[in-house]
Amino acid sequence: MRTHGWSGAKPADDEEAIARILAAAKRRIDRQGKEFGVSDVAKDVGVTRQTVYRYFPSTEALLFATSVSEVGPFLDALAEHVRGIHDPADAVVEGLAHTLERLPHEKYLGLLLTPGKASAFSAGVTSDMAMSFGRSLLERFNVDWSTVGMVDDDLDGLVEFMLRMFQSLIIDPGRPPHEGEELRAFLHRWVAPAISEAAAGTAQRPAGGR
Repeated sequence: MRTHGWSGAKPADDEEAIARILAAAKRRIDRQGKEFGVSDVAKDVGVTRQTVYRYFPSTEALLFATSVSEVGPFLDALAEHVRGIHDPADAVVEGLAHTLERLPHEKYLGLLLTPGKASAFSAGVTSDMAMSFGRSLLERFNVDWSTVGMVDDDLDGLVEFMLRMFQSLIIDPGRPPHEGEELRAFLHRWVAPAISEAAAGTAQRPAGGR
């Protein structure tokens, strides 16, 4: 691990180095939103730009990593919001709608996942990281997925479907934008039937069938 600089206090390992860089990025975000670059963060941490680039190849990558660091608390809050919903289609609809509504109020996540703006997330909507987050979200829902017949590959397919719907609504929220009860009505009409049909189909599938 490169140890040049660091304001005289070298990190113990790469994990600590990354944590310091992300903490500096959050402080910049608190002060000025996302109007900063790698050089600003490097200055705050006390290293060269090349050192920061070793961990984050671009400002966008740094912003993305900063947002990712806040995913856990966000998913926990979302899970609490949908805790009383047991139907898979209803849970997915409310999960999508609530996430779209909350993003503008999320200081870090909202920087990259803002309706109307493409982002690193948009380009990598089915990346391993995005799929992992989506699967983590489904597992937080108060839905008995095994009872409705959705396990393993079925859940992965549902996660991809959710992420692609989410991506579409992020990049283009509609004209006028879908929001509130109208957003939920739109999702219930067009998204919920697909999920309900998929759940019914997998529930009726013979044991061990694909």
